[in-house]
Amino acid sequence: MADAKTFVANAPAWIDLSSKDAAASSDYYSKLFGWKVEIAGPDAGGYALAKLGGKDVAGIGPTQDPKAPSAWMVYIGTRDADATAKKVEAEGGKVVAPPFDVLDQGRMAVFQDPTGAFISVWQPKKMFGSEVTGKQGAYSWAELNSRGFEKAKPFYAKVFGWDKKVSPMGEGQGDYTEFKNDGQSIAGGMEMNPMVPKDVPSYWMVYFGADDVDKTHKKAIDLGGQEMLPPQDFPGGRFSIVMDPQGAGFGLLSLRQS
Repeated sequence: MADAKTFVANAPAWIDLSSKDAAASSDYYSKLFGWKVEIAGPDAGGYALAKLGGKDVAGIGPTQDPKAPSAWMVYIGTRDADATAKKVEAEGGKVVAPPFDVLDQGRMAVFQDPTGAFISVWQPKKMFGSEVTGKQGAYSWAELNSRGFEKAKPFYAKVFGWDKKVSPMGEGQGDYTEFKNDGQSIAGGMEMNPMVPKDVPSYWMVYFGADDVDKTHKKAIDLGGQEMLPPQDFPGGRFSIVMDPQGAGFGLLSLRQS
């Protein structure tokens, strides 16, 4: 994948981290991925932009609720955040934060799908979204882990127009769904593993590109992260999952070149 030069509606457009300690998170990911993190401006409420090679790849800001956990958020691009909010309500989702303007950069809203997973939308103005994707240290994939995934599939189909491709993951492991937008695979989803503690709600996982998953995974742990899933192969490549020092989970992903 190369630089993301154009906005694509109904596909992941941006990611950001809400952290209990945004400064510590900025330091962690800067050391892990080589990001340069800069506060977006005096009116941004502590929100910072992470840059890779001078290009925007993610946002980092403080949690708005002191009780909220640190977590990564996926933003789906939309041409009309207000119309999308109406679709969300009509299809059984919940509008957590109604559409609002983010300075002169764009318009956003936060929702929960019918299984409880948080998802946001981004309607661009000056800021279109991630300028680099699929590379080392940049957004690479998003994956829904859901309790009641069968309720989630029609929701995303009706709200964003996503199609899907379903593939078995192996004996006893259920199916994996690739969400497609205009024929392009743009995200994945599956039923949450029953071994996951019951107090873990449905969630979207953000994966970052890694040229060498094992090496980057080790670095993530050495910097203070916690191993959630060790590096392992899957039919499309290799991945791992880490929890950062502030408690936000993220994945590392290397896709096999076809």
